[in-house]
Amino acid sequence: MKKKKGGKLKWIIIVLIVIGIIGAAAGGSEDDKVKDATEEVKNNDGKKEDKGDYKEDSEPEEKTEFYLGETAEQKNVQITLANITESSGSEFAKPDEGNIFLICEFEIANNSEKDINISSVMNFEAYCDDYSLNQDLIGLQAPEAEGKNQLDGSVAAGKKMNGIIAYQVPADYKTMEINVAPDFWSSNDMKFIYTK
Repeated sequence: MKKKKGGKLKWIIIVLIVIGIIGAAAGGSEDDKVKDATEEVKNNDGKKEDKGDYKEDSEPEEKTEFYLGETAEQKNVQITLANITESSGSEFAKPDEGNIFLICEFEIANNSEKDINISSVMNFEAYCDDYSLNQDLIGLQAPEAEGKNQLDGSVAAGKKMNGIIAYQVPADYKTMEINVAPDFWSSNDMKFIYTK
């Protein structure tokens, strides 16, 4: 019996086609697995959600509101509203009728590599119950302010400053807000809020 010519070639071609089909099928299923993994992400509770709604390593929003005792930090400079004291003044330094002095004490730590300048007039903006306020120099003469520095001057790299700013507010005020925008913090104000 004679073997047909090209019989071996036909079997080689069939084997190659079968190998190609198996390879394509195996590769396709891997692609589907990768596709499924990228399109759906499991939550902690086991539910699936669409990849479009999932934010990987999303950064929390930067905090911009702080309260008594909290520290705001940016560019290696920390500022803390350390204390707020109410004062009715003294015989020689009295607030207007129906008002009190509010003495606000701040702590500033300069952990940066350069000196910074602090100005109680330029860097601090205050509101009492949403009304704009100017600092009150007479309030700095109140007995509760005795021995404390005004919040003005230069703070060397690696050093700290502690000082006060005084405001005159209605005795029945509800909320005090002080925005701090030192030149070393660019335009990002830090808002300190004190509620009576």
